[in-house]
Amino acid sequence: MPSAVLCDPRNAELVRARGEDPQALIDEYFELHNEATRGRPADMLLGVHLCRGNSGHGQASGGYEPIAERLFNVVDADAYFLEYDTERAGGFEPLRFLPKDRVAVLGILSTKLAALESYEDVRRKVDVAAKFADLDRLCLSPQCGFSSSAQPGRFSVGEQKRKLAHLVEIAHKIWGSA
Repeated sequence: MPSAVLCDPRNAELVRARGEDPQALIDEYFELHNEATRGRPADMLLGVHLCRGNSGHGQASGGYEPIAERLFNVVDADAYFLEYDTERAGGFEPLRFLPKDRVAVLGILSTKLAALESYEDVRRKVDVAAKFADLDRLCLSPQCGFSSSAQPGRFSVGEQKRKLAHLVEIAHKIWGSA
């Protein structure tokens, strides 16, 4: 969902410079999403990923605050995949708008860097997020896809498996095994 890119004041200014209102554009994105998913089966879970770009340093910085209340309360979804792998995503305060019947999936583990994040760092971030949304409404994921870039061979299959196994191990330590 391109609305995350418009959380960046520089990108919002670029939209204004071409004669559009960034807030109206965000509302249009949300409306189009809801129109496209209207009529989905009642038992179909729907998640949306708010991508900030996955090549190099990404396409946007800035927290989710400018869109959070509308995102969580207007966009018809059960889960919101949010990128929190770097400081450019801002803080977890926007999670205070997350309705009780929805889930925030925290993309804390990077798909840009092969290094494994420490359990302590991930746990600390999850604990901060849990101050704004109940821990049982939070999940953990990579920040984006491993192959979402034109950059070939950034991660081998083995490195991807290692990173995902590390994520599962951390999740089990935080939430327990199912």
